[in-house]
Amino acid sequence: MTATRWMPRRLSSKSRVVVVRQQHQRLSVHSVSKPDSSGVVAVFSVWLLVCWAAPSMSWVPPMRNVLRSNAIVLLVLSQTALQLSAAEPQPLRLRWEKNFLTIQGDQLPGGEMKVHYLEAYCRAGSTDADWGKHTRMQHRTELLETGGEGTYLKLRCHVEDGLIVTHEIRSTHDEVDFRLVANNPTDKRSEVHWAQPCIRVDRFTGGDQESYLARSFVFLDGELERMPTRNWATQARYVPGQVWCPRGVDRNDVNPRPLSDLVPSNGLIGCYSADESMIFATAFEPYQELFQGVAVCLHSDFRLGGLMPGQTQPIRGKIYVVPNNVPALLARYRADFPEQQSFESNTNRE
Repeated sequence: MTATRWMPRRLSSKSRVVVVRQQHQRLSVHSVSKPDSSGVVAVFSVWLLVCWAAPSMSWVPPMRNVLRSNAIVLLVLSQTALQLSAAEPQPLRLRWEKNFLTIQGDQLPGGEMKVHYLEAYCRAGSTDADWGKHTRMQHRTELLETGGEGTYLKLRCHVEDGLIVTHEIRSTHDEVDFRLVANNPTDKRSEVHWAQPCIRVDRFTGGDQESYLARSFVFLDGELERMPTRNWATQARYVPGQVWCPRGVDRNDVNPRPLSDLVPSNGLIGCYSADESMIFATAFEPYQELFQGVAVCLHSDFRLGGLMPGQTQPIRGKIYVVPNNVPALLARYRADFPEQQSFESNTNRE
């Protein structure tokens, strides 16, 4: 009896196509959670399987060479996509809890930045008034929504006089964007004239209450000026600190800390990192004041102005975390806040 030698069974073209479809289904399941470069790799893998099945596709002999050539192209593209994905800067991550906004990222000097968000909603007539008895109004903030893998937050503040302020906060790799809408649903004018996001820069500057001052700046007469600036004020109801009141804002309605007699050229206030390779800066529109505070903090405090019944007021702001390039920072600020350019030019001429 002749022995029968076992031979591996050759799959038909139809069977190979079934295998390709099954592999494609498996790859599709795993590619859902990573739709970026992993999607390219999945497509490339499927293409290789098709090329493997191609030799038995006698009905399309010219297709074999095309498939194999394209497989090489896809291999190069997939590697490029992986490299680009690895090189893309990661967005700053946002978290809010117990009235503090935390900004985190490997690109952020110190690793994270805390923002007392919000520290206070404030009444007018505050420059020489008692902070607790007159100026600061009670409010509560609720977290409405998070998303974007830590790059989006939505908050809502309820102030004691009925004012409602909704905040949408988004981040990219080098900025945090604030979009606010204040609404007065009551039948009386709101008492809220301005509000304070208190941005702590101790980690960013690597400094304490005294040493961080020399790394901080505002713009005066069109030029960046480090603190303590000329004409540094020292007298006020509460000390230390420094307030700069912009043109068009009543000087009786700002922080009860030493008030500079100098008018800022623009709405930017910021500081350098410990090694001076990076700049932090912030601006809001409209803004009530720029403020160097006592908690190793810097403020661009936004203006509300006492909304009338039924009135709605949009407000926007930015935190920039960028390389030390002041002209580039100013260009970006002017693009983001075009309405402050005329103010900046007029201030510089005065």
